[in-house]
Amino acid sequence: MSTENEGTAVPPAPSAPPSAPVDAPAASAHQGHPAPGAAPDPAPYAPPQAPAQNADQGYGPGPQGPTGETGWGPHGAHGGQDPTASPSAPDASWPPPPPPSTPSYGDGGAGHGSGGWGSPSPQPTPKNGGGRGRMLAAVLVAALVAGGAGGGLGYTLAKENDSNGSTTVSASTSGGNVKRDPGTVAAVAAKALPSTVTIEAESSSGEGGTGTGFVFDKQGHIVTNNHVVAEAVDDGKVTATFPNGKKYDAEVVGHAQGYDVAVIKLNSAPSDLNPLPLGNSDEVAVGDSTIAIGAPFGLSNTVTTGIISAKNRPVASSDGSGSQASYMSALQTDASINPGNSGGPLLDAQGNVIGINSAIQSTSNGGFGTGQAGSIGLGFAIPINQAKYVAQELIKTGKPVYAKIGASVSLEDTTGGAKITEQGAGGSEPVDPGGPADKAGLQPGDVITKLDDRVIDSGPTLIGEIWTHKPGDEVTITYERDGKERTTELTLGSRVGDS
Repeated sequence: MSTENEGTAVPPAPSAPPSAPVDAPAASAHQGHPAPGAAPDPAPYAPPQAPAQNADQGYGPGPQGPTGETGWGPHGAHGGQDPTASPSAPDASWPPPPPPSTPSYGDGGAGHGSGGWGSPSPQPTPKNGGGRGRMLAAVLVAALVAGGAGGGLGYTLAKENDSNGSTTVSASTSGGNVKRDPGTVAAVAAKALPSTVTIEAESSSGEGGTGTGFVFDKQGHIVTNNHVVAEAVDDGKVTATFPNGKKYDAEVVGHAQGYDVAVIKLNSAPSDLNPLPLGNSDEVAVGDSTIAIGAPFGLSNTVTTGIISAKNRPVASSDGSGSQASYMSALQTDASINPGNSGGPLLDAQGNVIGINSAIQSTSNGGFGTGQAGSIGLGFAIPINQAKYVAQELIKTGKPVYAKIGASVSLEDTTGGAKITEQGAGGSEPVDPGGPADKAGLQPGDVITKLDDRVIDSGPTLIGEIWTHKPGDEVTITYERDGKERTTELTLGSRVGDS
């Protein structure tokens, strides 16, 4: 699954479905009056509008990965039909000629002539006899009598209601008096919103964007996505605004591009900060309720809801900088997530943070002239168990620590597994001498198909799964060599920094 963060191109990834076609609405038909007796003009043809590059998801050449290889994914395309078939001309005898008092629709076009649209018709000769007139008068009198009876009945009922009191029912509670039990969306949002912030990051040249973050601890640390604050890392400016309107300057404490996690710290942080409680993303089940908080398209403090649609979804995303992509084994949710939600909390029904909203998959550009994609119900969040570990390392040392197997794998879009390449990135050895993979007996050409009980269908999937672990964790690797399946035990090594 390949996605993008905040409107840029993306790398390929396994099992990424192609974009669905989105047809532009056809232009509305001409609304003027057709000339009588002539065929009306056909509706103007509106050519189909090709989908624009997705804001948070797309297919195309991916960024250079750890092996230096770049893959491709499909671009969506669509077509349209030409709705230009003209309807047949209307019958010249329809509509009937108007009475003399009716103005004509012109003074000589198609279909005009004696008794036609534009010609006055003869005054009908009055008929003798008053039978029909007397009947009509009787009907009118009956109608007036019925109307009078109805009016009298209505007056009587109204008078009785006035004497017996109002029949309307007033609610016992409304608005702020309604009790919102714990676990309801309103209760969770009311508790979590004061601990979320809208982040504005700006580079020294004035470029930047808007994202979201949440309070991590009482010392003023805020957790967000790396791609939200990446522009401000080198001599840039970061601000965080709370829902009550209080705005604080902040600085980037540390950022992990591979994990797409960053930590900022508020300057002069208030003493009444309430960190959001962190849940256990390993215990999340498909179908669990989710609540997302963020600033989609700059609309701060927006709350949306959904469910967990899938777990352990392999996702490769990029902020478009052309550097190494981010990989995650993501929580998938259908809660509406849009550009600006990035870095915000994904909560469970109890208000615990279970993930960090990071990317979406989308089919076309959004409206309002933004050129950014919108939600189609495919959002991806970094599991909080992983993000918590990363954030703690960033606060402690300012640099991320990655688990590794010590081997280069192909990033080609395959479903057969993660193949150890014949040559490493930059001409290095494909298997680090003395590294974890070397000690476990892995060789170039081996195809890794499982890590513990997780099926591995490609290199990005393997990387995402490895990064859900910590250095020193022992894992079981299942691989194929010369057509035979084998297993080996491997102790994960570590790498410090994004280089």
